[in-house]
Amino acid sequence: MTISNHLYFAATFFATLLLTACQSIPNDVPSPPNEIFKNQTFTLSDVETPDEIFRLSDDMMQQLDIQFPPHKRNLQSTRKLLTFLLDNGDDSLSYQSGATLIAEHTFRDLNANCLSLSILAFSMAEYLGMYGQFQQVHIPEYWSLNKGYNLLTGHINLAVSQPRNKEASIHYVYNLANSLIIDFDPNSRGEKFKTTPITKARITAMFYNNKGAAAMLNQRYDIAYSYYIAAIKADTQHSGSWGNLAVLFRLNKQYDNAEIAYNYAFSLDSNNNTALGNLALLYQITGRQAEAQTILSRLNTKRQSNPYYHVSLGNTAYHIKNYQDAIKHFLSAKRLDNKIHDSYFGLARTYYQLGDFKQAYKQLGLARKYADFDHDKQRYQGKLRALNNMTAKVNNH
Repeated sequence: MTISNHLYFAATFFATLLLTACQSIPNDVPSPPNEIFKNQTFTLSDVETPDEIFRLSDDMMQQLDIQFPPHKRNLQSTRKLLTFLLDNGDDSLSYQSGATLIAEHTFRDLNANCLSLSILAFSMAEYLGMYGQFQQVHIPEYWSLNKGYNLLTGHINLAVSQPRNKEASIHYVYNLANSLIIDFDPNSRGEKFKTTPITKARITAMFYNNKGAAAMLNQRYDIAYSYYIAAIKADTQHSGSWGNLAVLFRLNKQYDNAEIAYNYAFSLDSNNNTALGNLALLYQITGRQAEAQTILSRLNTKRQSNPYYHVSLGNTAYHIKNYQDAIKHFLSAKRLDNKIHDSYFGLARTYYQLGDFKQAYKQLGLARKYADFDHDKQRYQGKLRALNNMTAKVNNH
């Protein structure tokens, strides 16, 4: 089966959700399609307020006051506090439904995604008198498969700086001698990816957008709609929220509204390939195959050099039990970057399905070797033990 056909099946069976993804906003954008806000199909629910998202509890502020007396609050002391968060954030950096938490809950659990950890770091630094600037990190497109959806995950970090003096309103946000970059992803910390400053309102929209995606994965469509509307109200120009709202409309067979939202998402960000690909899916559903194929062919060409794209195609092929094509895609990803653990894990479980336990064991070992986080290494180690025990029993019969 050709790659373009794989794209067809990927679009047919899987929608892609955008989670804190990069975007570039044109200077002149059309007004939002406000008729979407009057949708009678969904029941709006209350969601966290922006204040609740960033608020520190009284207990948290008391702990900060004890550890960092007012006369000792500076960037160097704040570095120690944020190092603590970095050291304890390892298990929470991959996307999990429900892992987007308000600052208070993130501090309590230290088990959230990088967006929530960055929100917590921002609120703590701000309380200690520092200046925080959120930054979009322009990483390559990266997908993970969850409940039949390809989740495209973006990344942010935080630049913390000390004011020039107590009276001045000017801050050294990007001066390395006077600022600290807080990044909870070791891959991002090790690379020199381009960053773009983003507002607190954009972060708030991203928070709601992630919560909406989690609700939609669990088919809680009223809750998802409530979060997407909150995201759009927080930042009407957040393309990802419009794109995910369009997915929700498509799932509820509101195809006209879905097309309006997809097109508006794309008008906000011409690089929102997720919205464009999902628009192709909508074209397929509504019988516009030629238009869909034009989009899919363009996206396929654009993404060929991205190893994570091939991992995504491999996961899709695996999901529909097209194991030989899955292997081809995982091998393509490995050729582009041989240190991505997802490729090896994809190969391992595919070989397992084909009954090649020796190759499955080998690829699992490589997945463990190249995993970035301890929880992934432990997960792969557990699978290695289980596979080893299973093959030992087979050999003993």
